[in-house]
Parts: sequence; structure tokens; C-alpha cells
Amino acid sequence: MNRRSFLQQICIASMMAIPCNTLAAELIEKKPQEQHGQFDVHVKDYISKMSHFDSAHPDDIVLKGEDLTLLKECTARLTRVMRTVGYGNFNLVSIDQAFTYGKRYSRIGAFTNQEKAFLEKIFYYDAHLLGFYGDKPITVFTQTINRSKVIKIRNSGHYLFKEHPYGVWKEIKSALSSDVILTSGVRGIVKQFHLFLMKANSNGGNLSLASRSLAPPGYSFHGIGDFDVGQRRYGKSNFTSRFTETHVFSKLNELGYLTLRYPRGNLLGVRYEPWHVKVNS
Repeated sequence: MNRRSFLQQICIASMMAIPCNTLAAELIEKKPQEQHGQFDVHVKDYISKMSHFDSAHPDDIVLKGEDLTLLKECTARLTRVMRTVGYGNFNLVSIDQAFTYGKRYSRIGAFTNQEKAFLEKIFYYDAHLLGFYGDKPITVFTQTINRSKVIKIRNSGHYLFKEHPYGVWKEIKSALSSDVILTSGVRGIVKQFHLFLMKANSNGGNLSLASRSLAPPGYSFHGIGDFDVGQRRYGKSNFTSRFTETHVFSKLNELGYLTLRYPRGNLLGVRYEPWHVKVNS
């Protein structure tokens, strides 16, 4: 199977033609006096989408028919993998390991050939067509995480890569003590798949909407070093703009640790993530 020619058959909900999504490059390269006409329309459309990142938009890519069915089936099966291996271990599972678990445990069930092909299609799909303009640090569908290179963070259920990422976390922990918590660390491809597909599934198969909140599989820097932090006892609010009102955010910002991967007003097609600590360039 040619992995580079995927999602040719994906059903598109929109009746509009999808334009070539070079908006991020255009926003950077265009001079102020050149920003008019059709370009202005693209800018306004981009701003509207990012202002309402959790809403559907007319030209979003939305799965239908068999693709939507496969989305639901893969989401459910990956959920069963997570429940079988445990929340912490699930962060490190590779796609081949997930397939093996499916064969081994009847409560998961073997991934069908159609499900495997669907997951591979999603992984190799050009996320720029969804409106996501970030880089893709993981380019191999079968990428694995070497467990000898990660360390589990006590009382968090999460892992960090040793050396630099773990060093940054220790500095942050030293500065804020018990106030700060690790809310998400290393994420293998399977964990990112699960998060992304769940978001799309809960929104009727809308892949574009999912990509505005979650990096598509392969595009997440959690796979190579980045991590998320939060304020203890702040719950789900740690993943909203309310995090900027916390002592943890203020202190980390003051100390210069929040060189954000997705800052406010970014041109990457991703909502503002003040909790996401950028470790790698």
C-alpha cells in the first residue's frame, strides 16, 4: 500500500471546494499593502475559525458513511486498549503493540484490516488540508518509544523523556513545589490517535474541528519532549484559558518557562495553549 496517497476516498461534508491551505505562509509573507481581496477573506475566515475553534465551519472536513463508521470503531477499540493496559502505560503504546493487544485480548478484539488501513490513512494525511499548519515531528506510522529513555513521574500517571525534558520539569517543580502538576507528558502515536479520534467522534466525524484543539497523530510534540502543566486542584480548567488566571501560570511566565508551542494568535491553526511547555525547537 502506498502510504503517501491516503484519504483519497474520504467523504467531505462541505459542498464547497477546499482551497489550498497555504494561509499560514501567506500571513507571514504578505506585506500589509498586499493584504486585500481574496486574501482578506482567508484572513477573516482563519480568525473566525480560531475564535470559534470548537464550532463547526462550512468547509470543515467531516467523515461520512464507511469512514465515519471506521472512526467510531477505531475510537472504541483504542479505548478498550487503554482500559486493558492501563492509563499510564497507554501513553507509551505503539500502533503495532495496540494491534498485538487486540489479537491477544478478546475484550479488545482484533483490529480489522479496514480499521488498520483507516488509521494509517489518518496518520499519513496532510493535516494542512484540515487547517493545521504545524510541523510533523513523527513521520513513521510504526514509531515506538524506548522505555529506557523515559521516566514515570510519581503520582501523575505520565512519563517524561529523560535528560532535557525531565530536567526542565525538575526546575519547574523546584520553583513551584506542590502547586504545579504534570497534566500530560509523553504521548505515543496511539495515545495521540485516541485523543484526536475521540474529539472528532464526539463532533460527528469533524476532523478539522478536532485539529483546532488537538494535533493530529504524528504532529504532536508530546511525542518527542513537550509536556503540559497545571495548577493543583484546578481540574479540567487547566486545559482552558482560565489557566492563565492561576499562580502556576503567572510564576512560570515570570520565570521564562512558558515559551509556548501554541501562543495566543498563532498561525498554526491551533487554539491558544498556555499550559503547553515547549521543550524542543
